Amino acid sequence: PLTSRGDGSRAATVVLPAHSRHSFRYLAAGGYWFDDDQADGHDGANSRVHT
Repeated sequence: PLTSRGDGSRAATVVLPAHSRHSFRYLAAGGYWFDDDQADGHDGANSRVHT
């Protein structure tokens, strides 16, 4: 579930298994999807995090 932050944004915490790679994107207001420029990598249209 999303939790509210003091700055008005919302966040979710996800526990991922060690030594794995996962794709993700962010969804902003108005249905705008975007990537994380500082992610561990990118896979096509997705950001990648390596644990």
